[in-house]
Amino acid sequence: MSLAIVVEQPGGPEVMQAQDAAKPVPGRNQLLVRVAAAGVNFIETYQRSGAYPMTHPFTPGAEAAGVVEDVGQNATGFAAGDRVAFAEGTGTYAEYALVDADRALPVPEGIDLETAAAVPLQGMTAHYLINSTFPVEFGMTVLAHAGAGGVGLLLIQLLKAKGARVLTTVSTPEKEEVARAVGADEVLSYEGFAAAVLSLTGGTGVDVVYDGVGKSTFDDSLKSLRVRGTMVLYGAASGAVPPVDPQRLNSGGSLFLTRPSLVHHLRTPEERRWRSEELFGAIAAGQLEVRIGARYPLAEAAKAHEDLQARRTTGKLLLIP
Repeated sequence: MSLAIVVEQPGGPEVMQAQDAAKPVPGRNQLLVRVAAAGVNFIETYQRSGAYPMTHPFTPGAEAAGVVEDVGQNATGFAAGDRVAFAEGTGTYAEYALVDADRALPVPEGIDLETAAAVPLQGMTAHYLINSTFPVEFGMTVLAHAGAGGVGLLLIQLLKAKGARVLTTVSTPEKEEVARAVGADEVLSYEGFAAAVLSLTGGTGVDVVYDGVGKSTFDDSLKSLRVRGTMVLYGAASGAVPPVDPQRLNSGGSLFLTRPSLVHHLRTPEERRWRSEELFGAIAAGQLEVRIGARYPLAEAAKAHEDLQARRTTGKLLLIP
């Protein structure tokens, strides 16, 4: 038996209970991984609450890093004892989790497993946003919301490495310090940020907005764009954005709007390896700092969700079995 977090019914964080569970058995092309650390992400709060329908009971989580303990039939490329990370596993709020072998990412020597667990989902999200959704070029001006969050901190660093001018938003002075420490050029309050962006850009606006906040920032994000600028809505931490009249894009200056997701940017093992190898390479070279904001014992998963939803955190949250 092993320990796992189980959700029996939709509800608040309290519905997540630590229970004894049978150790999973790897199926065809699967790896059984002993979890060293599991990532906590906003999507799991939606799944837990019922905002995203789930079949109950279930164990939340898709992101983790750990050591391969068993290899299923036809699974290739890995052996027991290998260190792996992944963003597309199942039931990672547990001591053991399963992942398809072609979705596992080798963890290079020199990178500890907690750092590796903090990278796959948010790191590859940041990577696809600035390399695939809207490829950022040297000299561009970018607004990346939630600069002290897990994605935001990585976005700022990767954008600065491309030579962009980075504007970001935060909710507290403490978070401002965190965002500035990783290279943000301008750190703004959410209150009145569109006017501030226009002032800082001489009335022109930014080339692109990366917005994972959603409902509370969406309209002012559109106001922050230059003519023919691009609005990249990649999350909804403040709630879902209401339906949009396409005429709003015209009146804003022939704007572009896209709603990407990570799953559509990890279509092949080669694409996964490209993104993960660039991220792990930057970490190993000291060019990318991964901030782990808090670590919680596995049994305190409810506390992690409470802190995440209350925006009391910075960086990545991890559960440690």
